[in-house]
Amino acid sequence: MRLSAFSVGGEFGGSTSFLVEHGGGRKGFFASFQWAGQGLAAVLASLFGVGLSTLLTPDQVNAWGWRVPYFFGLLIGPVGFYIRRHADETPEFLAAKPTPTPVRELILEQWDRVLLAIGIAIVSNSSNYLILYMPTFAVTQLNLPASSGFIATLAGGVILTIGSPVIGHWADLIGRTRIMLVAAALFLVSAYPAFLLVTRHASLPMLIGVVCWLSLLKTTYSAVLPALMAELFPTQTRCTGMALSYNLSVPIFGGFAPLISTGLIQLTGNSIAPSFYLMATALASFCVLLLVRRQLSVSDPTVA
Repeated sequence: MRLSAFSVGGEFGGSTSFLVEHGGGRKGFFASFQWAGQGLAAVLASLFGVGLSTLLTPDQVNAWGWRVPYFFGLLIGPVGFYIRRHADETPEFLAAKPTPTPVRELILEQWDRVLLAIGIAIVSNSSNYLILYMPTFAVTQLNLPASSGFIATLAGGVILTIGSPVIGHWADLIGRTRIMLVAAALFLVSAYPAFLLVTRHASLPMLIGVVCWLSLLKTTYSAVLPALMAELFPTQTRCTGMALSYNLSVPIFGGFAPLISTGLIQLTGNSIAPSFYLMATALASFCVLLLVRRQLSVSDPTVA
């Protein structure tokens, strides 16, 4: 899980910068496809999870079944190669004066922007990996079949795929931070009741309901995140700034989320404990968003 956290952010900076700079007045909408694509990947991964856990025995899955999704994952390579060969660079990037030392400039002159970008990404990453942790949680804590967790994450992936462009379009109309502040606040107040419900009434319908609720909040928050992160950095350092901040936030707050959740359960003896981590990360991002709102609203009222 931690290795996947490092890898998932590898193209985030470049691809999001590309989407935003081609977006014109619809930056939020175009950037939201970053998460729509990740939602589609979650749907496909969950379908493989449901299929493998249903059709194969646990021994078959451990012996060779787990390799099947990786084989199909290789098929995306030619698609990525084709896009790279034929995509034109953005006019905004071509018009900007390049900096020869973007990392140095970020660390020495824009370190505050990097910290803000890390902060606003915290709850997006923690919620994402907690949702992906649900199949394990369903088996170990709720005593449900392995397929139950994958069915729930499949429903969550559909919400993320379909909902992200809708929320991105909405953010272009009413502003970015107000949507994200509401989503972070709802994470804070509803995480504990959600985990309480699913542990007290362990069943597939309840698990699906809780995962769908968390996925809806995650979609509302994360669909706006790429555009807001892009707006924190000038064009010259945007790609590097987003890549650096996102690749620090993902493994720390996302990749370690299942490990932290398991540790909290063992430490407290309470299966509701993962909600504590989600609440803490939601509070952290909420506070950072207030700082971002104050810093950027003067120069760009669309973030308010």
